[in-house]
Amino acid sequence: MTGKTFPEEPDLKEKNEIKSAKTDFIKVTSMKKLLIESYEDSENALDVESGNTKVGATANERILSPPVGGFVSIVETSLRSIQSAGSAIVNAVFTKVDSGPNAPFAVSPKDLGDLSSERTHRALARLLEKALRNIPPCLPGQEESLENDRVQIEFLVKRIGTTEENIDQYILDSERHIHDMELAANALATVILRSKPEEGITNEKTDIDFRRETFGTNAITPKELDSFLKLCWEAVQNFVLIMLIVLGIIGIIVETTIGLEEGETCGHCWLEGAAILAAVLIVVLVSATIDYRKQYAFVRLTRSLYETNTKMVIRGGRQLSVIDDEIVVGDILSVNAHNLANIPADCVVLGPPISGGLQMDEASLTGESVLITKNPGDIVLSGTTVVQGSGKLLVIAVGINSVAGKIKARVYEASESEVDGLEGDSQSPLFMKLEALAKRIGMAGTAAALLSLFVNCIKGFAFGSEKPKDVLIEYIVVAITVLAVAVPEGLPLAVTLALAFSSSKMMKDQNLVKTLDACETMGCATTICTDKTGTLTANKMTARAMYINGTNFTCTDPAVALADFVKSTKDRPNEKILEVVSKLISINTMDETTVDIDPSGKIMASTGNPTEVALLALASTLGPTNYRDIRENTRGRSDKGELSEFLVEGKQFQFTSARKMMSWAVPLIQGGYRIYCKGASEVLLARCNHHLTKECSGNDVVELNDASRQVVLGVGELYARRGMRTLALAYRDLPDGVDFEAKSDSVLNADGSEANEVETNLTFVALVGIEDPLRPEVPGAIDKCYEAGIDVRMVTGDAPNTAVSIAYQAGILKDYHFAPGTDEKIASNLKPYVLMEGKIFRRKVYRIHDNGNKEFDQSAFDKIWPHLRVMARSSPDDKLTLAHGLNQSTLYTDQSACDQLKKDDNISVFPDRQVVAMTGDGTNDAPALKRADIGFAMGIAGTQIAKDAADIILLDDNFASIVTAAKWGRNVYASIQKFLQFQLTVNISAVVTALVGSFVYAKSPLAAIQLLWVNLIMDALASLALASEPPTDELLKRDPVNRSKSIISTQMWWNMLGHAVYQLGVIFFILFAGPSIWGFLPGDHVERELKENSTHYTFIFNSFVWMQLFNEMNARSLHGEFNVFRGILKNHLFCGILLSTAALQVIMVQCGGEAMHVSEGGLSGELWGYSIAFGAGSLPVQQVINVLCVILERSFGMFWSRRLQSSRRLFSRRVSMSL
Repeated sequence: MTGKTFPEEPDLKEKNEIKSAKTDFIKVTSMKKLLIESYEDSENALDVESGNTKVGATANERILSPPVGGFVSIVETSLRSIQSAGSAIVNAVFTKVDSGPNAPFAVSPKDLGDLSSERTHRALARLLEKALRNIPPCLPGQEESLENDRVQIEFLVKRIGTTEENIDQYILDSERHIHDMELAANALATVILRSKPEEGITNEKTDIDFRRETFGTNAITPKELDSFLKLCWEAVQNFVLIMLIVLGIIGIIVETTIGLEEGETCGHCWLEGAAILAAVLIVVLVSATIDYRKQYAFVRLTRSLYETNTKMVIRGGRQLSVIDDEIVVGDILSVNAHNLANIPADCVVLGPPISGGLQMDEASLTGESVLITKNPGDIVLSGTTVVQGSGKLLVIAVGINSVAGKIKARVYEASESEVDGLEGDSQSPLFMKLEALAKRIGMAGTAAALLSLFVNCIKGFAFGSEKPKDVLIEYIVVAITVLAVAVPEGLPLAVTLALAFSSSKMMKDQNLVKTLDACETMGCATTICTDKTGTLTANKMTARAMYINGTNFTCTDPAVALADFVKSTKDRPNEKILEVVSKLISINTMDETTVDIDPSGKIMASTGNPTEVALLALASTLGPTNYRDIRENTRGRSDKGELSEFLVEGKQFQFTSARKMMSWAVPLIQGGYRIYCKGASEVLLARCNHHLTKECSGNDVVELNDASRQVVLGVGELYARRGMRTLALAYRDLPDGVDFEAKSDSVLNADGSEANEVETNLTFVALVGIEDPLRPEVPGAIDKCYEAGIDVRMVTGDAPNTAVSIAYQAGILKDYHFAPGTDEKIASNLKPYVLMEGKIFRRKVYRIHDNGNKEFDQSAFDKIWPHLRVMARSSPDDKLTLAHGLNQSTLYTDQSACDQLKKDDNISVFPDRQVVAMTGDGTNDAPALKRADIGFAMGIAGTQIAKDAADIILLDDNFASIVTAAKWGRNVYASIQKFLQFQLTVNISAVVTALVGSFVYAKSPLAAIQLLWVNLIMDALASLALASEPPTDELLKRDPVNRSKSIISTQMWWNMLGHAVYQLGVIFFILFAGPSIWGFLPGDHVERELKENSTHYTFIFNSFVWMQLFNEMNARSLHGEFNVFRGILKNHLFCGILLSTAALQVIMVQCGGEAMHVSEGGLSGELWGYSIAFGAGSLPVQQVINVLCVILERSFGMFWSRRLQSSRRLFSRRVSMSL
């Protein structure tokens, strides 16, 4: 940091104190190293009785073992003393100074949050420097300690925050750098945050509450749930419901006031208006209740997670288990890889450093699957996971001040339609269409009502004898009835029931739907942007290839284990060689890596390093003996039973990045040792001079010449191009008395240091290729997506070749995506823009202005996305950009560009806006999940923040479940179409009947209460019946429904108009010819003169209802299918509702009386027979309509198709211009 002003150098006395402390520390460290060397040299010379000491533990771990007597006891006692002394010297540099209860801290939550955000050692130095200026006064008697801390920190800050000129040299001095960072982390804990690495904070409630008050709580306020009243208010924001409310209120006012004649009492005159309002109330309550229950279902799903999230903290010198929400700044966390601890807050790693450091998985924040090593002074972020190692962490930021908390707050506070200024659509495609349809129906109904009022007024006033004041109210009531008939009262309830039914079924198919709209939106999806790890793959590293005995075994079937594949081939290695492989892997893996395998070879549970888990699974199924049995029965490796006393005879060389290998030597029964090695293929092969071949018995070896070595390296390169991680396995037999500490004169480690002599002159055994395998069901699911017109794009943090390998296996990439004339399926052979790395993608789609601000370039994005199938090395922000760019693209309106893409690359652009589904599991994925039309979060691997932002949660983290969601979504759309086909047929017939009746008799033959029965009760049951139709695979053989396409298809229009004509013909036949044929009095005469409900109009009502009941079976078919009964008996709910509705109709006609406006005593058996016969006539009518449609389609289909396509493109252009 050039230009920074450092504090003055400490005076001579202070310098001498620092120098003395450092000298003491160096002396102690040197003595400790000397004793450790003496101890290890004595292991092979002395016959000792060991306790629980394990080979492979560090010296720090060994000295914690119980003393066992003799020289070893002396050494271990000395080591314990030196360990304590060294720790005391490091910790004594800083003293926890008591500033009094509730004294202010020297840093603010923002300061600590900035450290988490920047995550550099210099940021830590700057924080310490700033804190020095704000340290509160200490209690009397501690001034000297506080001043000493100031001096030490100032000197440390100056050394860490060194200038740009010599920072590189300082970093190269790794011992000094690591030591300084350990001191800096301890200074932050002890001096600044008033905690101690060994004791933590106090366990007093006042201290904990004060820290919570100062730095915030770790319990981020959960997303506020919508109240039931708010959900009711949202449900009533529907055009149809608003119209019904207005009609109901007007109806009650008119009927109870000006509609009454002089001296007439109201009686049940309010019933029709009240029934309309009751219908609205039912719809609102049902809709709000479903949404309310969905909210709490999600809360119940996550509450158990909160209650089980506990961590070990040190408070008052004791280890305590607390839930994540109770952790405060200054707490010391004890973490280890055995339980794959998820970090609950931002932390700083404390010392002393452990061998290999903490291995962290930061994929939830970065999307990168590579493990990150953390050493003292490094920042560990909340939401990341400890995969390997153990250590202590100092909590520095909690809740909304942590990195994950900031993202969570950003997700909760962002509006539903805007994330970072990237605006999207506020409504789903279906609801946009339904709202537009409802408005058109409302306008048509209003026009029909005004027409009725106008005609009746002309007829009554101009040609009639009635006084206007006597009949005007009656004409208005008739007009309101016509309008009420036109409005589909059952539509909102039908939509709600269809979505609720589908969401409950989707739950059984591993899709937890949080918002009902997401059901049908997924049915309109045109693009799925999916993660790789855990979604396309099983998220379990698995051995998939092995080169052994000169033979390459590559298993391409995801359903077959590599071990089974190897043993099933004719070139399988002999049993002795397989036994060598099993022993090598079982012995030379860490104790913390375990795997449980069922008899079928399936991994049931595992812990530790994922790569070692894959090797252990291979070893357990490849050889005759389980890896645990090998470990427990191998002298020098076993720490169980009688063999545990010989554990010290073994020797472990841990994996380090400098060596890129790991080894474990165990004594042999016949004398000497065998050292088993595994590591990077290029490293181990350079150290091998022999190898096993098919002719070998397992102990005999042959020389490994350059040609053989090149063959193995070529196979390794082949594995790498397929996206596999390669590990070489080797061993060497050593004589008694071998010097394990001897260094090689000719072989160097990967970092240039001298290699261990015992790890040279090895015998090559096998090369293993490990990958995260594809889920077996994924290729078939992706094929279904392409068949359904849904593009699949993979977004991953992996390297390009790894991404290409998985994408090709999954079927996302096809042969035509690769350049002609290329055979290898690697990234460099892909056509332009098919694969892009995140940094290149960002550079191309964002314009950087002179002031440094960036702006999204939609035109540049439109040149890329039609080709893009894989994005490698991507960041979560790339997902957000991808979702926004796809959703806002209007490329489909550029006909010339679409034609060119089709001609040059055979790419068809969907003729409407893209509907984007996005998967995510990490915290940083939340904004993209919120921005996409449908966000899918992983139920198993997903973070809580990702689940909160998503619309649907995949309970099994499986891509195939997304395809199931698409199928159910399309089924919702089809169910609504079926109901609309049924409902609008009713409305067309009823409106025309009401209009004709008003023209002829100034009154509709169908009473308003009868139409309400048809529109509400019958239609509600019909909607549930039609919604219960299960989805079929044929739904995925059609293209997605675009936004501009009408929800009512051409076939639906033919069906509705055809049945409406038939129904109107029957009704008018009964209305005008019925009295003369069946001998009953005309209904108009009975109701006007006799003031009774007529048999005539009751017969019309009954026939009308039965035609709807039979037409309900026709409505199951949308595309002109001739067999309308297909699968009807399998849908028990549909059959039950149909029979129940028929029974209710019988009750209404025979017993409804005045309430249902039917004749007393109902209808005779003859009229019942005619009513049912007229209803059954709907079935052959449907067949006639289907035949006519086929004839018209063949005759005029091409003409109408071209006209329709032209109209849609014109509409799309107007929509895009308006947007």
